Amino acid sequence: MSDYRNRFLQLALAADALRFGEFTLKSGRISPYFFNAGRFDSGDRLARLAACYADAVDAAGLRFDLLFGPAYKGIPLATALACEYARRGRDLPVGFNRKEAKDHGEGGFLIGAPMQGRKALIVDDVVTAGTAIGEALGLIDAAGATVAGIVIALDRQEIASASDRRSATQALAADNGIPVVAIASLRDLLAFAESQPTLHPYRSPLTAYRNRYGCADLQ
Repeated sequence: MSDYRNRFLQLALAADALRFGEFTLKSGRISPYFFNAGRFDSGDRLARLAACYADAVDAAGLRFDLLFGPAYKGIPLATALACEYARRGRDLPVGFNRKEAKDHGEGGFLIGAPMQGRKALIVDDVVTAGTAIGEALGLIDAAGATVAGIVIALDRQEIASASDRRSATQALAADNGIPVVAIASLRDLLAFAESQPTLHPYRSPLTAYRNRYGCADLQ
């Protein structure tokens, strides 16, 4: 496992953003783990998380010149990533959207840097139904920009249904022709659990969950 993946999972565990047990998801599935990026709730945690994002993006070789954060969790994530890139000597513009258009002030749905002609990197926490990402794609296109890629924190690598063995990220990438990069995935989480003695009790539930809901690449 690469260094940034291990750092991310260690950070998520320490921040209680990554929890193990029995959790009922919105889909109704009973998951042995739960990820909540909202627990990266301090300057130090966000800074360390942003460094993991930057390392994952750089490793993927994505070419972009603007960061875009979909409302709501994507907004602090894109902002933190912009600060990390500035620390590394690259000053990037940042944009994001609001859920409801305003007819005063800046107006509209978009806030932040002008997007016309830019290559945007969408920054978010996870992809589930893809609703927030789908809205972001439409807004970016309407603003005259193109999407260079999407980066997320954790790829659960789960199938959407029994009839489609692709994960949400695989479907998003294939349907839109856009690369999707994750700091870590379920495969990495399984390896991480193997390496952490305190997580050994969860190895069997994680494996059973993967066998039942994992995308074709995991089988």
